[in-house]
Amino acid sequence: MPQISQLAATYQGQIFWLLVTFGFVFLVVGRGMVPRVQKTIDGRDGRISGDLAAAKAARDAADRAEEDWRARDQAARERAQSLLADARARAAKATEARLAQAGTEQNNRLSAREADIRAAADRAGTEIEAVAADAARDIAARVAGLTVSDEDARAAVRRVATTTGGAHV
Repeated sequence: MPQISQLAATYQGQIFWLLVTFGFVFLVVGRGMVPRVQKTIDGRDGRISGDLAAAKAARDAADRAEEDWRARDQAARERAQSLLADARARAAKATEARLAQAGTEQNNRLSAREADIRAAADRAGTEIEAVAADAARDIAARVAGLTVSDEDARAAVRRVATTTGGAHV
């Protein structure tokens, strides 16, 4: 076969040019392009790690700020609860004082009204006793023809009232 016989004659030249081509490609790609690509990759890795470090620092700062906010919020809540409890206590004291004052005023009014009622009942009892004594004197004079003194008539009316359960006579 003629192709096989040509192979031995062209084999050395092809190997030479193959080595020259691969050497050129190695020099251009290996020495020229690969370092640039590696530099780009290293730069990108550096930016990524820097960005990750900055993000971690920002997250840590945000976490600290959140903790500070939570502590301030909790303190504000506690202060608000304390103020609310104080306001409730003051309102309860004020309400208690107003109720006590109103109760005292009501008791005073009630006592005054009860005294007025007792005085009116006493006056009514006295008037009833006087009317009853006058009536008893008139009845004794008309029926029995007796003259009874005013004191005797009042004493008789009092005896009858006490035996029958009369309250103010």
